Amino acid sequence: MKFAGTWHITEMENWGEDYFNMEVQAYLEIDNRGSGDFQFGLVTGQIDGEIVKDASGERLEFTWEGGDENDEASGSGWLKLEDKNTLEGKFKFHQGDSSLFSAKRV
Repeated sequence: MKFAGTWHITEMENWGEDYFNMEVQAYLEIDNRGSGDFQFGLVTGQIDGEIVKDASGERLEFTWEGGDENDEASGSGWLKLEDKNTLEGKFKFHQGDSSLFSAKRV
């Protein structure tokens, strides 16, 4: 599983570093099955993903459940490797905001 490991989120399209690193260094942790955890800002959750291959390559598509402050939240997203230590992706809230992001392997 190429996506397995801990990743620090370094940039988000819709939120600045002051927000996404406000409680902890924003991160994703992905295991060898494509599952994992994440936190950015006051958003935390668990990922349930699978590898999807298409003409543009391979990516990990996922759904997620968790919380945004004290409210339940869920959504979807994807991850794509730029190189072995850099990925880009997208978090989408169900019926809400979405943001592209970049992350570096820890």
